[in-house]
Amino acid sequence: MQQIIRVIDVWKYYDGDGASTAALRGTNLYVAPGELIAIYGKSGSGKTTLLNVLAGLDHISKGAIEIEGSNIEALGDFGRTMLRRTRIGFVFQFFNLLPTLTAFENIYLSLELAGRTDGQAVLGSLKAVGLEGKGKRFPHELSGGEQQRVAIARALVKQPSIILADEPTGNLDSQIGNQILDLLSHTCRERKTTLIVATHSPLTCHYVDRTMRMVDGVLEEDRCRPDTNE
Repeated sequence: MQQIIRVIDVWKYYDGDGASTAALRGTNLYVAPGELIAIYGKSGSGKTTLLNVLAGLDHISKGAIEIEGSNIEALGDFGRTMLRRTRIGFVFQFFNLLPTLTAFENIYLSLELAGRTDGQAVLGSLKAVGLEGKGKRFPHELSGGEQQRVAIARALVKQPSIILADEPTGNLDSQIGNQILDLLSHTCRERKTTLIVATHSPLTCHYVDRTMRMVDGVLEEDRCRPDTNE
């Protein structure tokens, strides 16, 4: 089966204080279409760096990343921007909703940037995440769990082939966090959307097909260990 994501011997260096630090060290990752993957690791292990280079938000130092068969470094700035706007959805730990826009408007903006103007699609996304009737509310009028649902709807509305989620439950209590993981994984399976979740929570393994572990910039296959404490 052709892979939707191919990460081949990727290194990422950051320069500071006269020295270079490797955030990623020879990372390899191959992901099938529709596969759900969790990447575990402590803060600073390289998880967020990996998601950022997958989305083209940051450049790699060595190696290659292919998304849907295209080398993202060869796309140029405009090509990478369009890739993010049309093919990749991002879900953040702190929601990243625009505070001056309603839930509807936050989702609509994502769709508009992808070149579409479809209010019905926005309403459908709100309904899909259980927020039907709350589209006129501003972020401060929503609970943390509801804000994350808006963020998921924003990522899903453009029907991306890939969703990257960076600690999507890290700012939520465990009960709400599990609800968010269930919603995200169920929706991605239903739509056959590839999902990569960067997380520190071992409970995430119950919602994915495969688990990986990132330690000091090195990514390795892992097994589900729900009793692990980090």
